[in-house]
This record gives sequence, C-alpha cells and structure tokens, in this order.
Amino acid sequence: MSKRVRTAAIIGGGIAGPVAALALHKAGIAATVYESYPSPAEGLGGTIALAPNGVAALDIVGAGDAVRKVADPTYRQVMSVNGKRVPLPGLSGVEPLQVVRRSDIHRILHDRAAADGVGIEHDKKLVSVREEPAAVTALFADGSSVTADVLIGADGVHSTVRRLIDPEAPGPRYTGMLAFEGLSRASVAEEPGTMTFAFGKRGYYLYWPSTGGTTFGVNLPAKQPLTIREARETPNEEWLRRLLDVYGEDEPGGDLVRNLAPEALQVNGALHIMPPVPRWHRGRMVLAGDAVHAPSNSSGQGASLSIESAVQLARCLRDLDVPEAFATYEGLRRQRVERVASRAAKINHTKAPGPVAKALMPVIMPIFMKLAMNPEKTVGAEQRYRIDWSASV
Repeated sequence: MSKRVRTAAIIGGGIAGPVAALALHKAGIAATVYESYPSPAEGLGGTIALAPNGVAALDIVGAGDAVRKVADPTYRQVMSVNGKRVPLPGLSGVEPLQVVRRSDIHRILHDRAAADGVGIEHDKKLVSVREEPAAVTALFADGSSVTADVLIGADGVHSTVRRLIDPEAPGPRYTGMLAFEGLSRASVAEEPGTMTFAFGKRGYYLYWPSTGGTTFGVNLPAKQPLTIREARETPNEEWLRRLLDVYGEDEPGGDLVRNLAPEALQVNGALHIMPPVPRWHRGRMVLAGDAVHAPSNSSGQGASLSIESAVQLARCLRDLDVPEAFATYEGLRRQRVERVASRAAKINHTKAPGPVAKALMPVIMPIFMKLAMNPEKTVGAEQRYRIDWSASV
C-alpha cells in the first residue's frame, strides 16, 4: 500500500472516475467515487468507439474483456465523399475498434467497482472544498462532506473541480454541432464490422450495420449549443424533419433518416472540446479525463485517453508523493492528449464547413484523404500506446 497516499475522493462517475478508482484500488489506495446524478445515468450518450489503446488500459483494471463481450468490433472503415467511397487502410497488429454503448461501459465499470469493494455514491453534487496541508475535504450540496488525502476531478467538460483549482481556467468550447444517433430500419450494402464516415452535400454522418438495421450517427451543424435536456425539449419528430433537410439528398443518408422512427432517435446534445488547460493540479486536487482533456469526437480517442489518464494517475500516486505524482502525471499525459486534440481539430473543420470551407472542399479533401491513407503516420502512435502497470513511474 502506498505510504504517501492512502485515500482518494473522486468527483465524477462517468468513465474516468470509476477507472481511476479501480486503478487506485489495484495500487492499494482506498478510493470512493462521488457522482452528482441521483442514480446511474441511463440514456445519456450514445455509442462510442474505444481504440485499442483504451481497451488495453481497461484490461489493467479488469474491465477489458467485459467491454469486448458487449461491443461490436469494427474491422473495416470506409470514407464516403458525396457518394464516392474509398476504403481506408487499417493498422496492422492491433485489435479492432470496439463500438460500445456508453451505458454499457458505465454498467461494466460500476459492476467491476462493486466486485472490488470500491464505493460509488450518487446524488453528491460538489459545491466547494476545504484545503489543509495534509488533506482536502469535499463539501456537497446535501450538506455532507468527505475528507481524503487527494481529490480527483473526473467531472467532465463542465468540471467544478477545474474551476476550484483555477477560477480563470478555460471552459469547454462548442464545436458548432449537435449529436444524434439512432437505429434506422433501412439496411445498407456493407459487411458487418464496417464503419462508413460520410461527407454529404450539407453535413457529416457515419453509419454501420447493426442487428435490426443500421446505426446512424449525426453531427448536425447548429449555431447554438443545447444541453441534452434542452435538446430533448424539442420533439423527435421535429429533429427528424431537420435531419431530413440536411441529409435527405444523400445516399444512403436520406434513406437512413426516412426509416428512423421518432422513438428510435437518441438526442445527445451539444458536442464540446476542451482547449489546453493551463493548470492540471493544485495542492491536493488534480484533474482527469474530460475535465482536463476532451478532444473532438473526430479523434476517436476521447474515452480512450480518459481511461489512460485515470490509470497513469493511479500509477503516479502509487509510486510518488503528492506534488511529484501530480507533476509527473501531467508530464506523462499533456503532450500526448494535446497532440491528439490538434489532429482532431483539423478533421473537425471538414465536418461542419462554412461557405469558404465548402468552396475549398476540392482542395481540402485530397489532403485529408492522403493523411487518412497513412494510418501508421496519423494514428499509429496513438493506438499502439500501452501502459506498463508493473513498471515503477
């Protein structure tokens, strides 16, 4: 057991929080997760693709095989630009992307935590902290509190802990897109395990064959960001009308929308990214996951990077005292996550193009395709990354 850190309070019960708790437990550090939602989140978020590096990090905390069991592996990827299809080469020697529902990951991590005796408490909204030289106390909206050696902010892009560490910290940036997903009754002429990234006439979408039809994911350009709750105040029938306006002329996008029942449409709200965060830690508080690095979903690495960071933070707290652990953790992670975010930002500009970008599409897309056709150069270092848990930091 660590002589330096014995207890940790983790704010946020999404993905990074439970992974950090499991990794700390593995390191001999007692950790409890405090989540603001009154119960496990259901129906929030759609499917995500876990890259090989993310699944490998899940293996360290004993959750990788459970995810593989419920995920749909993606063996092939295709780019479609205005109906022209180009198969994309994949990396050799790595397992496929694992496409899994976010709710399934939550369930797996919560089950794993329960099996390991790691506590997850709900309806615990953090409002402030009280800092001491050798401890930090989290104060919750219900009047309760908890004191631990360290406090980890894994509370997402709208992180309270980030503001407590640095009141001047930047907040999330809206990407200009709202996320939707659904299971369309329409079928597509694709082999199972194929994911298609489609640039239509007026917007970007992706799709893949699923049991019962075709899963259809949309990044809908929108001027104003909407939370999930705000977006769901609009009837699904209205959202489908808007989706048809954007994708109705595309093939197969139009058919996918026309064959999507209103009750089968999942509205996920605004997509955000995190700009570089100047301060990752202060005193006995530190950030992990989307609270400190949330690249565009174009990266295909958001959840995987969060999982990696949670495990690396646990390694650092296992082997080092608090100041050195936090500094080393940031040193291990900052360059990697910011490099991924930079790559994703370039892709994102093509997903919601303005008038100038549309005019430049004939120039942009050949460059984009050239990069896509060299996966070793673009994503090799990302997907081949592995954490050696047994090695001393």
